[in-house]
Parts: sequence; structure tokens; C-alpha cells
Amino acid sequence: MKWTDRDLEQFQTKGIDLAEIEEQLRRFREGFPFVQIDRPATVGDGIERLTAGEIDGYVDYYERRRGLKPVKFVPASGAASRMFKDLFSFREQLAGSGQSSPDMPKAVMDFFQNIEKFAFYEDLKRAMEKTGNRLEAALAEKKYGLILETLLDETGLNYGAMPKGLLKFHKYPSGSRTPVEEHLVEAAHYCRADNGEAHIHFTVSPEFTEAFRECASQAAARLEKELNTRFVVSFSVQHSATDAIAVDMNNEAFRDDDGSILFRPAGHGALLQNLDQLDHDLIFIKNIDNVVPDRLKGEIYRYKKALAGLLLERQEKIFAYLKMLERPEELSNANLDEMLDFAVSKLSIQAGGAFASAKEKADFLRKKFNRPLRVCGMVKNEGEPGGGPYFIRNQEGEVSLQIVESSQVDMTNESQKRIFSEATHFNPVDLAVAVRDYKGNKFDLKRFVDPETGFISKKSKNGRDLKALELPGLWNGSMADWNAIFVEVPAETFNPVKTVNDLLRSGHQ
Repeated sequence: MKWTDRDLEQFQTKGIDLAEIEEQLRRFREGFPFVQIDRPATVGDGIERLTAGEIDGYVDYYERRRGLKPVKFVPASGAASRMFKDLFSFREQLAGSGQSSPDMPKAVMDFFQNIEKFAFYEDLKRAMEKTGNRLEAALAEKKYGLILETLLDETGLNYGAMPKGLLKFHKYPSGSRTPVEEHLVEAAHYCRADNGEAHIHFTVSPEFTEAFRECASQAAARLEKELNTRFVVSFSVQHSATDAIAVDMNNEAFRDDDGSILFRPAGHGALLQNLDQLDHDLIFIKNIDNVVPDRLKGEIYRYKKALAGLLLERQEKIFAYLKMLERPEELSNANLDEMLDFAVSKLSIQAGGAFASAKEKADFLRKKFNRPLRVCGMVKNEGEPGGGPYFIRNQEGEVSLQIVESSQVDMTNESQKRIFSEATHFNPVDLAVAVRDYKGNKFDLKRFVDPETGFISKKSKNGRDLKALELPGLWNGSMADWNAIFVEVPAETFNPVKTVNDLLRSGHQ
């Protein structure tokens, strides 16, 4: 493809090498290979189910660990527009209905019938009063378009364009809280260091960075004394250099009306660069919308600490083994067999055959142990969307434990489709990870990515179809070569908000 001087200048401004652009175009032409699922991970085969005693033990192990520097990592750049999809659609029907009134879908009816239960209700009332309107009167007179305009548009609360993290989610006697505030409260209870600091990092979109900063600052000022915690809040944006070129349906660069090339954020896998910049011993990862009111947080705290305790206990064992492997002349066959048993039973590592010598076995263990470590909570499958835990087989025939999304699977292959449907659990994005090696050095996380696990999606802009490139997901292909431990966690720990009416569920009231 021939590039103009303006194109090359655009690439340079974004910090993307021409070779990377050409590689992305090759991906559009050739696609990504589907993953080959070997079997779903189940309890006893890839997923651990902890007893009450084990949970208590891991919680205690975490709480007794001194000198830790934990941080909470929260991807928070997602816009809330999809939360209000039904409301936007109904408003369009209202606008195009002329004198007649369109039938109200059940989701929209539920919204209006329960509008007083939403945490943003009082804000909505005040916003309407600023324009000389009363919310109660508008409801009685069925002025639904006016209400939705005030809720969704920039002239009102602007909820249709705001990020989820800044919307009011939960009511309290002292006022309502946003997800940002709820994450700060959580961090104070399971992510506080010995010095009383709780570090929390949000990845946000550039245009809302200051709004997030202000929200977090005001919340911290209110909560620090109450929770006996000093919050250290930081922010980053998805780096422009991780954006991917968009193409038309002929795999040619998609150009905007002004002739410039369209680039799009390349999915949450691009956040690996943000994660890689954190200098912490232990990182909790959780999505922005997965928060609950205080009355339900106790179970969240307990399982988060248990996941962290399990991570630290396994890490301690791995580090001990790696130090032993530095002195191969002192190792016996019994030592190596013990390590291999640990790798298989505690890290779900599959050796794939017999070893020709003790050295070969030691080399294998050294390579497998010396990797970043993640412990991932898994919830029983109850129909929620999201990827799930599977054993997959790579092109070399090695089998490993991974989180797999449906888009990575060839659903035209009946065998693969059947195996995918047999998953008993799904991924709620509930992770505790460790990214230092046994010598205390940070791993270069880019070394552990499987570049073959991205995918291509179809999008549109201004009525024109385009294709977008998604990098290997943060907890999918970006962590493909990490050591992975999957643990069953209760459904009560997973309360995402995908639509506005999810806020009416018991987990958010």
C-alpha cells in the first residue's frame, strides 16, 4: 500500500512504526487462527474449590504478610452509552412517531416505573428543575422524551456520553456513590499497605481524566478519616501508540472525510502497557462496573484476600524452587519429581511427555516457574456473558490453562462449539497477579503475550462499514504465557452493570 507524506506524519505523531502498520494490515488480510480448545476447565481439573478452612487460611496468610506493596488496577475508560441502549432506542421511536405514542418496551417500562430507586434520581430531579420542569409532573404527563433528554444529553446529566465510573450507582443515607468511590472503599479494606496507604490505579479516556481525578479527590477527602486510610490514586490513558489502524471491507486503510486514516483503540489488551508500568508486588484487577453497596462487600473482601493469600503462598513455593534450580548439582531426582508434581497439581502445567534427562526436566521447570503469576476467580456459569476457563492446545501441541472468549473459537466447527458450550464457569475479571521474578525484578510483560490470539471485528462509522483489530485481551492472550491458577468464587462477588436496569437488581439496591 502506498502511503502519502500526510499518512507517514500521522503514523509518526501517534508513535506507531510503519512496520507495525504493515503487520496490522497483514492481520486483516490473513486473519488470526482460532484457538484449539482441548477441554473446559472444571472443578478438580483446572479450577480449585476452596473449603471454608482454606479460605480462612489464605486470608490469614495475606493479612500477616508484611512489607507488601499492593495496588488495585481498574480499567475504567468504557463509556456508559451501551447501558442506555434501550432508552436511546425508545427516544428515537418517540421522535419519529409523530402524534402517536409508540409501545413502550418492557425494559423501558421497568426503568420509568422504578426511576425513584436509581441513585441518580435526585440529580435528575435537580437537572430538570434548572430548566423549569418537575420530574414528577413529567412522569405523570408521560413526557418521557424530556426526561430522557435530561438524563442522557449534554444539556442535562450527560449520562449517555459519560464513562460508567462517574455515574451514580448506589444510594446511601449520606448520599450516592459512583463506582470510583466504591472502588476506593474496597481498596481500603483489602489493598491497604502497612503504612496505611491504599494505592489504586484507573485507566481512563483522555477527555475524562480531569473528571475522574476530581471525583477521586473529593471521595478520598471524605473517606480517608472514616476508613483510616490514605488513598494514593493514579491514572493513565490507553496509549496512542497501541491504537490499531481501521480498514474498509477491502482491507484498505479506512479514511475519514478529511482524508486522514482512522485509528481505533485496540481493545483492553492494549492496557498491558499500562499494567506493565505499575511498580507493585501484588496487583488486584477488577472491572469498573463490578461493585456493590457496603452491605454486600464483606464477601468481596474475604475472597479478594483469599485469592491474594493463595497467590502469595504459591509464589513463595515457586521462588523457593527457582532458588534450588540455581544449584542443579545439588538436586536429586526426588527434588525434581516434587517440583514437577507441584507444577502439574498446583499450576496446571502439563509436561507433555517423558524427559530424556534430569537436566531437561530442570530446564523445563525453570522456564515454567520463572513467569508472571495470576490467580483468577471463576464464577459458576449462569448465563452471564464473558469468556470462560479452558485448556487449549497451541500449534506446538502444548496444553495450557487459559481464559477464552467466544470470538476466539471456530463456532462453525461442531466439536469446538460443543466443547465451548460445556464450560461450567465463566470469567468475571477478578484477578490477583504478581509480576516480579524470584530476584525481585519486574518481568517484561510483553514477553509473555501470545500475538496469535487477537481477533477482527466489524464496526461502522458514519454509516460506512469497517473492520477493527482487537489486540490479544488483557486476561486472554496478553497473559497467555503466565502461570495461571483458577479458583471458584461465589456468584455474589460478580455484580456487573451492563444495562441501566441492572442497577435495580438486589446486588445494587
